Amino acid sequence: MKSNYSRRSFLASVSMLAAGTALSTSAFSFGLGSRKLKIALVGTGVRGTSFWGKRLVDVYPDLLEFVGLCDINPGRVEYAKKYMKVKCNTYTDFSKMIAENSPDLVIVTTTDATHHEYIVRGLELGCDILTEKPLTTDEDKCQQILDAERKSKKNVIVGFNYRWSPYNTKVKELLRDGSIGKITSVDFHWYLNTYHGASYFRRWHGLRQEGGTLWVHKATHHFDLLNWWLDSDPQEVFAYGDLEHYGSNNPFRGKNCRDCKHTQTCKFYWDITKSRRDVDLYVNNEKHDGYIRDNCLFREEINIYDKMSAQVKYKNNAIVNYSLTTYSPFEGWRVAFNGTKGRIEAWLDIPYHKKEALSQEELHALEMSQGGQEVARYEPVILHNVWGKHKTIQVPYERGGHGGGDKRLHDKVFKDPDKKDPFDRAAGVRDGAMSILIGIAARKSIESGRPVKIAELTDLEPRISRI
Repeated sequence: MKSNYSRRSFLASVSMLAAGTALSTSAFSFGLGSRKLKIALVGTGVRGTSFWGKRLVDVYPDLLEFVGLCDINPGRVEYAKKYMKVKCNTYTDFSKMIAENSPDLVIVTTTDATHHEYIVRGLELGCDILTEKPLTTDEDKCQQILDAERKSKKNVIVGFNYRWSPYNTKVKELLRDGSIGKITSVDFHWYLNTYHGASYFRRWHGLRQEGGTLWVHKATHHFDLLNWWLDSDPQEVFAYGDLEHYGSNNPFRGKNCRDCKHTQTCKFYWDITKSRRDVDLYVNNEKHDGYIRDNCLFREEINIYDKMSAQVKYKNNAIVNYSLTTYSPFEGWRVAFNGTKGRIEAWLDIPYHKKEALSQEELHALEMSQGGQEVARYEPVILHNVWGKHKTIQVPYERGGHGGGDKRLHDKVFKDPDKKDPFDRAAGVRDGAMSILIGIAARKSIESGRPVKIAELTDLEPRISRI
C-alpha cells in the first residue's frame, strides 16, 4: 500500500503479521507535521549512547529529539545524558518513562536477553520499536515478540547495519541480477581476532544467559546477510561448537584486568583506564549494579562457544557452510557463492591479500568509528563464469561505521524513509527472527546432536523467497 510520507515520517521494514499470510510493507508514519520525532532510549551502554545516541543528536537535530533515557544503572544513565548532550529526563523505570513522555519511537539497546521485555512492553504502551541486533536470545522470547507485534498497531525494526555497506550491497546486486544463475551452495567464514573476539568473553556476552552465545549475538549479523543475499529463509541447521580457548581452559585467571597479578605475562591484558569514556561509563558506575567491563576472559563462569561451525539448508535448496572463529590472528571474512552459471568470491580485511599498516586494534577502532573523512579505496569482488574467464569488480569501500553501513542505515530510518530501496535493506521483525533462529537452532543442534528444523522453534514457516 502506498502512502504519502512527510520528511519526518519513519519507515519500518517489512514484517509478517502472521505465519503463512501475505507479506505486507508496514510504515511508521506518525503524521508529525513540523514537530520532531520523539525518541526514548533504553539501555545506555556504549552502543546505545554512541551509535543510537550521540550520533543521532549530532546528525539529525532538526528531525528528532530524545525525550527520555532509561537504564537499570542510575550512574550510567546520568553519564549518558551528559555524553549525548541532551536535556531529557532520566529513568530506571521503563514504564514510567513511556507514560511521562509518550515517545513515538523506543530504541532498545539493553543486554540481549532483556530485549523482549522492552520490545513487548513498548508495543503494549503504543510505541514503535527499533531494536539493536539480535532481536532476542531464544525461541520463546522470539515468539513473545512476534505475538506482541501482531496484537499491536505498531511495528518493530531491527538495526542490521551490515546490509547497508556498499560492498555487501554490491554482492547482493550481483546475486539478485542472476550473474551466477541459481545459487546452489555458499561458504561463509568469519574471523574475530584476539582483540575484538576476546572482548566478547570479557563482557556480559560471555554468559549464554545474557547474550545467547555468539551464535546469536554476533552471528545474527552474518545470518541476516545470508538470508538477505539468498532471498530465502533457512529451513534446517546442523552444528558443532565448543569452548576450548577462553574461559576455564587457561591455567591462570584474575579478578579483572585492573586487579590481576598476571598483567605482565597475560597477552590478553587490557587496560580500561586508558579510555576516559570507558572509565566514566563503566568503572565509575560499578557500585550500582556490579557490572565489570574489564572482566577476566578466563573466568570459569564463561559458558559460550569460542569455535562454531554450522551447515544450513535453505528453503530454496541452497546449502551454506558457515564458521566463526574467535581467536584468529586477524579479523576479516570471506564468502563464496556457487551457482549454476558461475561463482562469486568476496572478502574483507584478509591481511595477506593487501598490505595493511594498521594494527588489529586500530582497524577495529576505525570500523566502529562514526566520524572523520574516508580515504578513497576499493575492494575486489571476483565474478567467475563457468565457461569463461573471471572478472574482477572493484567496489568502493569505506572502513568507518561498519563499512559505511551505519550512516546509510540512519539516513534511511530518519532522513529518507520514503526513498525507494531497490535492495530491500530495511529489516523488520521477521528478518530479525529468521536471523536469530539459525543461531538458536545451531545451539540446539550442538546440545542434541541432531539437525534442527527452523519451523520447530516458532510459528513462522520458512519461505522459498523472502518477498
